[in-house]
Amino acid sequence: MRHLIFLMHTSLDGFVAGPNGEMDWIQLDEAMFDFIGTMTDQADTALYGRVTYELMENYWPKAGDKPKATKHDKEHSNWYNQVSKVVLSTTLQEAGLHKTKVISDHLSENIHELKQQGGKNILIFGSPRASQSLLNHGLIDEFWLFVNPIILGQGMPLFKDITGRTKLKLVESKTFGAGVIALHYEKS
Repeated sequence: MRHLIFLMHTSLDGFVAGPNGEMDWIQLDEAMFDFIGTMTDQADTALYGRVTYELMENYWPKAGDKPKATKHDKEHSNWYNQVSKVVLSTTLQEAGLHKTKVISDHLSENIHELKQQGGKNILIFGSPRASQSLLNHGLIDEFWLFVNPIILGQGMPLFKDITGRTKLKLVESKTFGAGVIALHYEKS
C-alpha cells in the first residue's frame, strides 16, 4: 500500500506561516533540496489543498525552463510535470486541469482508494488546512517536519482544530547546514 507522507516547514513555536501568510523565514540550502529530491524520487503523486495547488501550478510547470533556473528548479519542475496531482477542494473544477484529480467529498474513501492503487508514495507539501482534514481522518502515514530556527510568536499554526490524538514514533532526524532539523515520524 502506498504511504501518504506529509512534509511541512514549521517554526520552533509551531507556525507554518506568519500572520499574513509570510514564509520568508523558511531556511533552505542545497543539501535540503537534494534531500527532498530523494523523497520525490520515491513518489508519483502530489496532494495539495486548493490554495497550495494554485501556488504550485502558477510556478512549477515552467520553473525549469527559466534562464536562471537552478538545479532544484529543473528537477522539481520535471517531477511536478510528470506526477499525478490530487487537490482537496470544494470549489476547484477538475475540467481542463492537467494530470489533476479533484477530491471534493468523501475524503476518507477517496484517499483510501488512492492509497490502494499501485505506485509510489503520495506526498503532501504544505497545505496546512487540507493536512488537518487528512490528519483528523487518520489518513497521514508519515510526517516530515522541517523545524526552522526561528520563533514567530504568531501566525498560522501547524496543527489547528485537530479532533483527536495521533500517537507517533520518531524514525529519524537530520540536521541541515541552514540550522533546520528534519524530524521523521510514523504513526505508531
